Amino acid sequence: MNAETSLPVVLEEFLRGARAERDLSVHTLSAYASDLEQFTEWAGRNQVSDLDSIDRRLLRHFIAYLSQRGYARRSIARKRSALRSMLAWAVVRDLIPSNPAEDLAGPKLDKPLPRVMKAADAQRLCELPPQDNPAGVRDRAILELLYGSGLRVSELCGLDLGDVDLTGHTLMVVGKGRKERQLPMSGPGVAAVRAYLSGARSYFLEGNDSPPEPHALFLNSRGGRLGPRSVRALMEKYLAAEGSRPLGPHALRHSFATHLLDNGADLRAVQELLGHESLATTQIYTHVSTERLRTVYEQSHPRA
Repeated sequence: MNAETSLPVVLEEFLRGARAERDLSVHTLSAYASDLEQFTEWAGRNQVSDLDSIDRRLLRHFIAYLSQRGYARRSIARKRSALRSMLAWAVVRDLIPSNPAEDLAGPKLDKPLPRVMKAADAQRLCELPPQDNPAGVRDRAILELLYGSGLRVSELCGLDLGDVDLTGHTLMVVGKGRKERQLPMSGPGVAAVRAYLSGARSYFLEGNDSPPEPHALFLNSRGGRLGPRSVRALMEKYLAAEGSRPLGPHALRHSFATHLLDNGADLRAVQELLGHESLATTQIYTHVSTERLRTVYEQSHPRA
């Protein structure tokens, strides 16, 4: 067995390269490590410990093993994707001649439609935070940007002061793959961010002589950058106060896209606003709009 193609060695090198070169999130790297370690252990129990010994038949047996153990289809698909990525990496480095996982069949996944709020409900949510305290002023600005500009929660939390142009009503955000895009801000979004910057933000800096990230736009109670978990918690809080079903911040992004399409926006324009690589990713919102139209039809037409 070649030490260079030993599965534990290959796994370690692949993860090191992914960490350094691909700008993956901590969560994604952790999932890769867990999934590939599971495969390596399973392969070892089946007397396979070298990259050269992996073929399509072995991979099919692994998929079958996962299915028999009761793993969810989405988990199996993720593990297959991790294997395909590692083996593609090995091909690029001439460790193997071809990728045996390239066309490996996996479980078919249902693609549930995104959960979308009605326009009136989304607007009411944005107006729920009280304006007589700094946290409420901050939260209003957050919700207005999530709905008014269609930001991912990670993009919102990554905003710095210099990314906001209140005069030009635009934002500069860094999306997936570290790609930048400029987004328009809604009128209420501009007003909410201006109110936050005019006084509420300084409240979160009080008592913090050396804030950890002084240029961050949205701050937590300790003067540090507000994180995605905190944004989810504040949204759940306001929805619970309304007696509404729990939804995450991404629901406002879904609602942003769907309401644009409902009102005649071009699909390509929505793709650019959302920062999607592929138009196919954006097209799911056309299905959401169709479903909404069908619901209205069935509720309203006497022959439906």
